[in-house]
Amino acid sequence: MRKRNKRRSSSSPASGPSVNLTRRQLLAGAGAGAAALFFESGGVEARQAPPAARPIVFTHTIVANPDLTQEDVALAVVGDTIADIGPTDAILQKYPNADQYDGRGKVILPGLVNCHGHLGAVLERGYNEDFGFPNSYKLAASPSSYLQPGESTLMVQIAALESIRSGTTTVVAGSTSGDGPGLIPSGLRCVFLESIRDAENMSGPMTLETLRDMKEAPRFSEKLRAEGLQRINDGYSRWHGKENGRVSVFPSGGLAESTSLVALKQIRDFADKHDLGYTLHLSQTTWENDFVRKWQGQGESPTQFLARAGFLGPRFFVGHGRYLSDEDIALLGSNHCIISHQANMAGNRGVIPPIAKLRAAGCVIANGTDNNTNDVFQVMRIALVTERVSRTSDIKPGLRPQPEDMLADATMGGAAAVNQEKTIGSLTVGKKADLFVFNYMKPNTVPYGRIISAIVHCGQSSDIESTMVDGRFLMRGGKVLTMDEAALVAEADRVGRRVWRQVVEKSGPIKFPREPRLG
Repeated sequence: MRKRNKRRSSSSPASGPSVNLTRRQLLAGAGAGAAALFFESGGVEARQAPPAARPIVFTHTIVANPDLTQEDVALAVVGDTIADIGPTDAILQKYPNADQYDGRGKVILPGLVNCHGHLGAVLERGYNEDFGFPNSYKLAASPSSYLQPGESTLMVQIAALESIRSGTTTVVAGSTSGDGPGLIPSGLRCVFLESIRDAENMSGPMTLETLRDMKEAPRFSEKLRAEGLQRINDGYSRWHGKENGRVSVFPSGGLAESTSLVALKQIRDFADKHDLGYTLHLSQTTWENDFVRKWQGQGESPTQFLARAGFLGPRFFVGHGRYLSDEDIALLGSNHCIISHQANMAGNRGVIPPIAKLRAAGCVIANGTDNNTNDVFQVMRIALVTERVSRTSDIKPGLRPQPEDMLADATMGGAAAVNQEKTIGSLTVGKKADLFVFNYMKPNTVPYGRIISAIVHCGQSSDIESTMVDGRFLMRGGKVLTMDEAALVAEADRVGRRVWRQVVEKSGPIKFPREPRLG
């Protein structure tokens, strides 16, 4: 276990930013009886949520951590904290007035952590997964360009609903201004990324065309850099530590190819000063690697460029890392960097990062979803299968990794990435009550010999019946409590149909590169 920096206080000024509310935000908070928001002068401001009025005891249940499964026990939640785990009779005697949750036929697991989510990209479902990366299908207009005011927030709310339903309790998302209005009222634990991207003559992930046509080195703007650093300062001072510590703000870079050495140093310095994690997309394409070698890195790979910038370290969590050399892997491992592995989206894009080598080198592995989906529960299974397939040198294939390793990545690894190992990531007395309840009495998971194996290999997100963050149910018995799910889904369906109709009217029918069929 590597040493990590001592955590600083997450206190921050009491005042929060004013954010204009829309009808969709009101819908999102319609079911939030203890919503941590109040309305004043047409805006919304964060405040700390009150603790639960009564202890909650999950009785006669299974408590499953990656390293220990306890059968027929009770788990007690007092306020926002796991207060006790032990025999049900003894726990009930200790908490006689508790709200009892019948845990028979259920498993309680630590909440999953989504370390890399582009929540608004749910708009492009059914399109963005199937044309490589960067997306090679050139629509005449971006779907997002057809969104009307407030509809970007709606997309984030749909992502939040999917997260809650799939056992995710912590989400690393975009900025406080972009994703915050849709995400904070959901009750999820949120880590927002305020970023610097200071290249003024390029934008977006590197493409073959950009690499081919670029005739000059990136021009970095002091003005863009100052604006980015101001966003980081503002987001941190206004939001970090709010909602009973449920909201965090981290500094971030965008892409290695469009972020200067000066900006990288500013990001790292801010993270070090405030004891924060920080992130950046890294080696998503071979074109990115070639571009950095040519224009940014003096012949170095993006990882080597970041190492020269002093950017690598145990609080840096890498987004992707798909195209890494053995030298890159050794650098990331020796600096104890964390890898956010988006197995689902990586598989869609036809490439899986060298996760087995990164583990062996000393990197911590975490999970993310990236675009289109927000189901970390599904990501665990895809990550397990693809890593096993990648281990071509194993004498006996199909043994590594184990399902417990996948649960550890999605919980403990995620907690490390968001720099909250001491408070979340496992069901441990004294930690935050971030958890989900899985109903294993289903034909897809019984009989079982090992419950975590059955859940990871055979479980479905629909088997999750309750999700809790900070001791507060976001979903209980299959009903989401913090958002008006039916109204939001109906509105998202209506908006999506309108947007895609407009896209097709502008671009023409989308043609899919189908395989030829014989006969």
